[in-house]
Amino acid sequence: MHYQPDWLERPDAARLRVHRWHPDSPPRATLLISHGMAEHAQRYQRLAASCTEEGYQVVALDQRGHGASAACGQLGHFADQHGWRAVIDDLGALLKQVRREQPTLPICLLGHSMGSYISQGLLLQQPAAADALILSGSNAHPPWLSRLARFGASIEGQLRGWQQPALTVERLSFGQFNRQFHPNRTRADWLSRDPLEVDQYLNDPLCGFACSARLWHDLFGGLLEIADPIALQRLPASLPVLIIGGDADPVSAGDGLKKLCRRLQHAGLERVELRLYPGARHELFNETNRAQATQDLLDWLVQALPAATQHQENQNVQA
Repeated sequence: MHYQPDWLERPDAARLRVHRWHPDSPPRATLLISHGMAEHAQRYQRLAASCTEEGYQVVALDQRGHGASAACGQLGHFADQHGWRAVIDDLGALLKQVRREQPTLPICLLGHSMGSYISQGLLLQQPAAADALILSGSNAHPPWLSRLARFGASIEGQLRGWQQPALTVERLSFGQFNRQFHPNRTRADWLSRDPLEVDQYLNDPLCGFACSARLWHDLFGGLLEIADPIALQRLPASLPVLIIGGDADPVSAGDGLKKLCRRLQHAGLERVELRLYPGARHELFNETNRAQATQDLLDWLVQALPAATQHQENQNVQA
């Protein structure tokens, strides 16, 4: 595996860090990762290593306000205005760049948590952008709850400042998630059953920070967009979709992943698959059963991207 850092230059002068992991042989397909809230893309290096061993190249972007991209802005803040549109456009620009570089390679978009919502938002704008979609640690957020939470973020932004951390929203989200695992060892027990992974998260200065009221407001607005049943009908019926997560993930408590699966099926998608892992929490690829989850992902990619398999076979013949 070869690691290559890069930058994505955006029209508004933002510089976003891009991480690329290349296999030792010509790639069979691309896995494009959109990470979650209050983390960064380099946390997916272990997953990237497993994927490159199977011939996939992996590309990931530090979202605005996250990871190395936050050096050009504020940690935990997308933008002062139109942040949701900005992060969707960022991901779309990276996807187009990857497509231009290797137009014959299939692309699978993997979004985790917040990244799963951004990925859905992108595909609603560009339905044919990706050849397959994986949603990890996601949820089917009820529209009424998104409206209520967006109103709460708005109040907090007006009272404390839009760029200030939304402490009340934070307490009502992440704080509630952790309560499900009392007695708590740390404030991040909800992420994984693996204490080493939780400690690495807590010791990482680019993880676990509080996000701004504006970011939360942007996010809840985005959740309303991707829940629109009419908009969801834009997605190609043949798009392969894998929904994965732990059945103890508090983000999707109340059968949120099953509801997400039904939401997409009701929109007309014919190739939606759901896999739940008993006892697993929010970060499936940092869980104690991560080896099984990773292998299942790789097995699914072979079925979802048959063109990738054919491409690899052609490369082997040419070699």
